[in-house]
Amino acid sequence: MIFKWPRKHTTHIPFGKCNGVAMHPLRNRTDKIRKILRSTYPDVKTALNHRNPFELLIATILSAQTTDRQVNSVTGGLFQRFPTANHLAAAPLHEIEDRIRSTGFFHNKARNIRACARALEERHAGRVPRRLEDLTKLPGVGRKTANVVLGAAFGIPGMVVDTHVKRLAGRLGLTPHSDPVKIEYDLMQIVPKRAWNAFGLQLIHFGRDICHARKPACPACPLRHLCPFPNKTGG
Repeated sequence: MIFKWPRKHTTHIPFGKCNGVAMHPLRNRTDKIRKILRSTYPDVKTALNHRNPFELLIATILSAQTTDRQVNSVTGGLFQRFPTANHLAAAPLHEIEDRIRSTGFFHNKARNIRACARALEERHAGRVPRRLEDLTKLPGVGRKTANVVLGAAFGIPGMVVDTHVKRLAGRLGLTPHSDPVKIEYDLMQIVPKRAWNAFGLQLIHFGRDICHARKPACPACPLRHLCPFPNKTGG
């Protein structure tokens, strides 16, 4: 059974009903999707190289509008030169820019990661906080970055919504929304908390490998029988 969202949908709703509509068909279908994704991607983790929460935080900020591979190509040298928040906070801006230039938007990124390092020093004694509320108050850090850090660095459940998760959640009919925060809350309601971290990463891998933005490889898709996406195309 394919669940159809009502036209008016609100977030922060309990399991059981959504504006009077039973939620269990969607939860059941999501469980089937999760089972297939767990089988396809049994051991998922962030592709960003890091040795500690600080390195992961900075690498995730740098990953905006570029690939994880490109970020990994610059962070080794960056963290060798600036291994802590204290070092990065005192770094000349032009030197940071030179080291991260190939990630794109390097002027803004350099300002953001230095400002973030300074905020860590001023507010958290140089340590990365373990609360989403504190992380999202840091320069350059939104909910996606915060959830990546919480899950990968601290093992704290968080639902990461990047461009892949946003696209797949819509195609699979798991949310009627396009706003990442609303999508995050929708997914949190239909995925068990213990699985939040893994589910987001599994969707990211699936989006990169099969459910591409422009030409999804539908014939090879193990979720095809569960997908209501109306414009399936050959892969």
